[in-house]
Amino acid sequence: MRLLFFVLLLAVGALSAVQAAERITVFAAASMTDALEDIGSAYRKAQGTDPDTDIVFSFAGTGTLARQVEAGAPADVFVSADEAWMDYLRERQAVQADTIEIVAGNQLVLIGPAGASPLPLKASAIEQRLGDGRLAIADPDTVPAGRYGKEAFEALGLWKAVKGQLAPMENVRVALATVGRGDVPLGLVYASDAHADPNVATVARIPADSHPPIRYPAALTPWAKPGADGFLRFLMTPEAQRIFEQSGFTVLHDKNPN
Repeated sequence: MRLLFFVLLLAVGALSAVQAAERITVFAAASMTDALEDIGSAYRKAQGTDPDTDIVFSFAGTGTLARQVEAGAPADVFVSADEAWMDYLRERQAVQADTIEIVAGNQLVLIGPAGASPLPLKASAIEQRLGDGRLAIADPDTVPAGRYGKEAFEALGLWKAVKGQLAPMENVRVALATVGRGDVPLGLVYASDAHADPNVATVARIPADSHPPIRYPAALTPWAKPGADGFLRFLMTPEAQRIFEQSGFTVLHDKNPN
């Protein structure tokens, strides 16, 4: 009986600890999926055996998430794939302006299915590779990756060659998966996306000066729970920055603690 009582006491204590943990919801750009899940695990580990917060992620296209936050969705932290959507929410007071931080950067690449050969960034070469196929791209009207891509194609004189064969997708991870399945011969994604999927090959890197810098700002929402600030600050720590770099992102903060 004493043993049973002790076991029950431990179970009740564990349940109380879980119930006491504050649930923090993070809305983040789809391209951040792998990196933020790893960072979330590192954050939980850093809290030890008695965590104060539990992190829950919701990943989708930045534009979709931004409109949900604007409508009052219960997100505590918002991580955008560009500064334009963060500015959109800041102007509507849907994020706390004084908490905005740039947590990472990225690059654009053209990809093909695994084993695809390198491709010169020339209209004739792209047209030949596409043939009657399509180029998968996040929707240029609503998704940052697509918007960056359109600007890059225009700057490189390639827009005329590709615009009639685009296959706009709801977010960059859908574009990635479409190429990985072999449904299309080419896609435009972030370098971090290509890094995460063994079913694709990078065939060309888009010059960084052909589009605005790709930066990921993060911020707290006005209704963020108290514990959300700790996770936001953790994104700038050396440990989180190392994870971003290992996931194919551009590091913007010092990875060394000293």
